[in-house]
Amino acid sequence: MKIIIDDCICFSEQKKFESMLRKARKADRLLKSGKGAGSDFLGWLDLPKRIKKEDIKLINKAAAKIQKQSDVLIVIGIGGSYLGARAAIEALTDVRNNKGTEVIFVGNNISGRYVESVLEYIKDKNYSLNVISKSGTTVEPAIAFRIFKEALYEKYKEKAKDRIYITTDPVKGALRSIVKKEGYTSFEIPADIGGRYSILTPCGLLPIAVAGIDIEQMISGAKDALKNCTDMSVTYAAARNLIYKSKKTVEIMVNYDPSMHYFTEWWKQLYGESEGKENKGIFPAGVDNTADLHSMGQYIQEGIRNIFETVVYIKDDMSAITVPDIPDNSDGLDYIKNKSLKYVNEMAMRGTKSAHVEGDVPVILIELEKMDAFTFGKLIYFFERACGISGYILGVNPFDQPGVEAYKKSMFKLLGKPGY
Repeated sequence: MKIIIDDCICFSEQKKFESMLRKARKADRLLKSGKGAGSDFLGWLDLPKRIKKEDIKLINKAAAKIQKQSDVLIVIGIGGSYLGARAAIEALTDVRNNKGTEVIFVGNNISGRYVESVLEYIKDKNYSLNVISKSGTTVEPAIAFRIFKEALYEKYKEKAKDRIYITTDPVKGALRSIVKKEGYTSFEIPADIGGRYSILTPCGLLPIAVAGIDIEQMISGAKDALKNCTDMSVTYAAARNLIYKSKKTVEIMVNYDPSMHYFTEWWKQLYGESEGKENKGIFPAGVDNTADLHSMGQYIQEGIRNIFETVVYIKDDMSAITVPDIPDNSDGLDYIKNKSLKYVNEMAMRGTKSAHVEGDVPVILIELEKMDAFTFGKLIYFFERACGISGYILGVNPFDQPGVEAYKKSMFKLLGKPGY
């Protein structure tokens, strides 16, 4: 994994970049010291090297049980309680190598149509529930738990209890109380780790393991990033903050593989919720190329010049498929006949990057040799570390989210919740 900033930091800005690098290194030292804002939520910082083998065994044991007894695992959660797991499962499995149980995510919206469609889909299948929430009272997952728990008990009666897995706060909250009362299998979300930094806790690891992914390899990748990628995280944080100072306030995460869509969604929450406060922050957006070149490409090329891009590119997609050679060249594609799709995709990425840079869109390029569990874990930790550094450069607390409560108060008032 490497970061390339040649297309976002020009020669004339080198001194400014070196100054920003010094700020980024200072921010990283503050992060490591545990004396910065939000220091009560730094449990993720050295988590990769603190995860115990016994904890991994417990997660894998539960995952194996779920795989044996269920065709489907219903994961109930929202925000950081599901985005990390979904990002990993989408990036690391497909129809060819999905060795685990199917994982379906609910409780991340309030769409009756969606809930009904999932209930209909699973009615003749064996399934289990994994409810993920620190408080247990967040509206979307709490509603989903009521609905799917009712359906589960209707189907399995007293045996339903053996199909419910709760991931929640170690000591408090509605779900912890339910665990104590009902005796459900439970896992702990460490109190010092917020949702958007929780993918390497049971929040992410249990669903990921159920999907058949090697969580030990993912943790090893994160451990490698903890040891070896600090300079990359510092560089990324410095580059994006220098670009932000030039009035480019929108960062677009770009991928060239559809399996990375939910990685972008995870990244958007990580940076949006960490930095978007006190009327500051880079707005995180995302596109899935090459598809979105045919929808958002025009705006990125010629719209308001307040944007920059971070491209995450997987060099080896581990495919061998090529463009067929046909006799009549009726589609005009002979210039790429017998070329691999991997090659065509790379040329699309490089051509697009060049055009965008010429159009005054700075581009940060992050190259991955391939995508596997180790690389995914490494990428996750790299971005988490960079986010903490970037938030401190910006002068905000990257580990709280006070603005999230505003919509809840308004919604609760409209719904007639007591006290609102």
